[in-house]
Amino acid sequence: MQAITIYNSLTGNKETFVPIEEGEVRMYVCGMTIYDYCHLGHARVMVVFDIVTRYLRHLGYKVTYVRNITDIDDKIIQRANENQEGIQDLTARFTTFMHEDAAALGVLEPDQEPRATTSMDNILAMIATLFEKGYAYQGANGDVYYDVSRFDNYGQLSGKKIEDLRAGERVAVDKAKQDPLDFVLWKAAKPGEPSWQSPWGNGRPGWHIECSAMSTQCLGAHFDIHGGGMDLKFPHHENEIAQSEAATGEHFVNYWMHNGFVKVDEEKMSKSLGNFFTVREILQRYRAEEVRYFILASHYRSPLNYSQENLDNSKAALTRLYTALRGLSAVAFDPGEHACTDAFHAAMSDDFNTPEAIAVLFEIAREINRHRDSAREEAERLGGLLRHLGGVLGLLQSAPEDFLREAAGSGTGTESSLSDAAIDGLIAQRLKARAEKDWTEADRIRAELDALGILLEDGATGTSWRRK
Repeated sequence: MQAITIYNSLTGNKETFVPIEEGEVRMYVCGMTIYDYCHLGHARVMVVFDIVTRYLRHLGYKVTYVRNITDIDDKIIQRANENQEGIQDLTARFTTFMHEDAAALGVLEPDQEPRATTSMDNILAMIATLFEKGYAYQGANGDVYYDVSRFDNYGQLSGKKIEDLRAGERVAVDKAKQDPLDFVLWKAAKPGEPSWQSPWGNGRPGWHIECSAMSTQCLGAHFDIHGGGMDLKFPHHENEIAQSEAATGEHFVNYWMHNGFVKVDEEKMSKSLGNFFTVREILQRYRAEEVRYFILASHYRSPLNYSQENLDNSKAALTRLYTALRGLSAVAFDPGEHACTDAFHAAMSDDFNTPEAIAVLFEIAREINRHRDSAREEAERLGGLLRHLGGVLGLLQSAPEDFLREAAGSGTGTESSLSDAAIDGLIAQRLKARAEKDWTEADRIRAELDALGILLEDGATGTSWRRK
């Protein structure tokens, strides 16, 4: 099996990936807190770890991919109260929307999708173990806390030192804590909030303990990869390590992967800045595959800058790849020992370098265009290779004609309302005018179609068209 390297946030280095069990990979990714529509940051997490899963499976690994759902949380309770609806109704609705967005972006379903509210037995059991081992205590306010001072390696993931963290904390924030760095494992019930029974009184779990319980429940005390957004590195993932290793006595995770932040026109995306975009808003202007391409065009650890220009560039780039495939028979191609296959694997095996992998796709497209007229059979074989490698990235799986003729999405004001049949009719009129050497009429029809967002491409085999 081909060797791959992964940048491990725990060590700050690229490391050769060695699974705990040969040929198998167990991976957990922090999923969404379900109270609103998915935004572009959520989309990036879903697409990035979809690519990790796809490529590992492409190499022959048996991957168990777990992505959780947080369905009990302060924000969920607040939103349900604002909407005057039940928490279960709220989370069920937005879980459906999340699944729809993921499917639109070509994201494969995780193998397991545990929810906090259905994992309560495991959560309570882990907290009880932390009590038994002396890592947990109950404060005067009824909340249960994790005693950070008892865990020697706290800060190992984020590189933060307890002394520095403590110096920066406001000690008066929560008088029930023995130490300002201690974090909540179990929140005592408040009037009007959902709660569960526990040995420490009715309440609900803290956010951090949920992921520790769900990941170890699904994958065991020690597994291969844990992923999520960079914003979760501290304190969420740091706290996961502390409570998981304290409870199980085992090393928690071998490789930690974090994708970079999303920016909007070079500013951090946030609701307070008014530059916050949901997946559904973006899909009104761009096709889902164009958004997926846009996410993959940046390395997963680098910032992803959302702008109309960058989305337009992604749209144009994907169009060029589909144009290369246009008119080619869907010939299956054994990638074998092709130089482009080797280059593609070299890129993806180097910490999932999707920009370099996409560059290989364009090299194949250039070869297709070079051979299209002179060596048709070779062009079609290369087309099979382009589809095959594009499929590893979840791209180029539509019929080229369908992609190129499909309108880009509603709401842009530029897409043509003409049917395919009407466009074909105008093209037939233009071809007749050209045959009669009526160049003025032929140019008029081309200009009319162009104004309606239809681009004509004249070639040796006739005239084809695509929507802008």
